[in-house]
Order: sequence, then structure tokens, then C-alpha cells
Amino acid sequence: MAETAKILSPQKKVLLPDLKAGCSLADSAPPELFARFKTQYPDHLVISYINCSAGIKALSDIICTSSNAEKIIEAVPKDQPIIFAPDRNLGSYLMKKTGRDMVLWNGACMVHEIFSLEKITKLKVRHPNAKIIAHPECEAPILAIADFVGSTTGLLKFTQRDDAKEYIVVTETGILHQMQKENPGKTFIPAPPNNACACNDCPHMKLNTLEKLYLCMEYEQPEITMDENLRIAAKRPIDRMLEISTQAGL
Repeated sequence: MAETAKILSPQKKVLLPDLKAGCSLADSAPPELFARFKTQYPDHLVISYINCSAGIKALSDIICTSSNAEKIIEAVPKDQPIIFAPDRNLGSYLMKKTGRDMVLWNGACMVHEIFSLEKITKLKVRHPNAKIIAHPECEAPILAIADFVGSTTGLLKFTQRDDAKEYIVVTETGILHQMQKENPGKTFIPAPPNNACACNDCPHMKLNTLEKLYLCMEYEQPEITMDENLRIAAKRPIDRMLEISTQAGL
């Protein structure tokens, strides 16, 4: 996200408290490997989820978010073959939603892949009135039992308009505070992972501590920098996403 901010606002200083606070999903798609993969499908248009590196964006035709991905895909002519990257779970979900047969890059988010279907099912037995809400980066068996599937913003809005009082939340736990803040009379239960550790917390995001944030603001370091040619190439598919979103009224 820090890279995306720099891509869109090159004249501004973009800081990141810890440069190691990356993304397992972005790391799952090395640009040099993806470039070779792309040559196998020369007639395919590349749609990439925004949680990818600047290098992958530069190799893409259109960027999407989990909120607008369905509309972005539907805006592409049906006879145009598509590569979807980097998240295979989101891509698989979108194939079912849109009916499009896409070539998927084999990438994933480590947090959304660790949720346990068995443990969530047992949790549902203990909380029969709770609704299961999940992010589309989760694996298909998890999404199949969800009462609602949506982006982080979509999940939050659903809990605000829905009349249930309990929710089993299948995504990174950072959203729970905001959900509780917006819905003080409701209960939000984090979905359990496969093992005993807190793997539904993103270890990369958690590297950005308050102490590092203070030092970052105090000294205005570390700063995100980017080669201008890469920035321009990475911005084009983002601009295309914004154009399609505007046309679709998003």
C-alpha cells in the first residue's frame, strides 16, 4: 500500500515505519517469474489485485480491489481471455461470481489460508446464532459456509446494516476493533486458525508498532522511493481501474 501511495502521489513523501512490513500475498508473485508466466499467454489481459508489488502492477493491464473486482472483470469483453493475479482464492471466487474462465497465478495470503474449516464449524455449533462473514481471499471451503463474503469495507458495512448480534469474522483481526467501535451492541468472534498460534494476525502488518510510527514521524524515515519508469508503468493499470470504476458508478 505504501508503494501504491507513492505511485499515485510521486510529489509527496511516503513513509513506512518498518520497510520489512510487506505482504505475503505480494511476495507470492515475484515480478521476474510472473513476467515469464505471462509470456505463455500472449493474448491474455492481466487483471491484478491491488495487494501486489509495483513490479506486478507494471506487468498488469488493470488493477482491481476486492470491492470492485467483479465489476472490473465484467467490463472486459467476454471473448477476451484473462490472467488474474496474484491471489488464486480471490480469483477462484471471482470465476464463480462472474462465470469467467480465468488463468490464475498461484499466489495467496498466508493469513487467509490458515483458517480451519473444522474449527470454524465447531465454533458455529457453540454460537448457532452467529453469522459467518469472510473475505474472498479465504479458501473455497470457508467461503462456501459463509453467510456473507465481502471486502474488508464490505464486511464492516454488512455488520452495520445486518440485524444479527453475533459474527464469526474470517479475516485479519485488525478489522475487529473497527467493527466493535461501529457496533457496540454486537459480538465479534475471530475465526480460529489451523494451529495454536495467532496466525489470523498478519505478522507483516504487526511490524508497524507505535514506537516505530513515532520514530518514523520524528525523523521522516524510512521513505519509499521508486524508479520513475517503474512508477509510470505501475500507474497505468491503476488509472484504468479508476476509469472503469467511474463508468460503473463505483
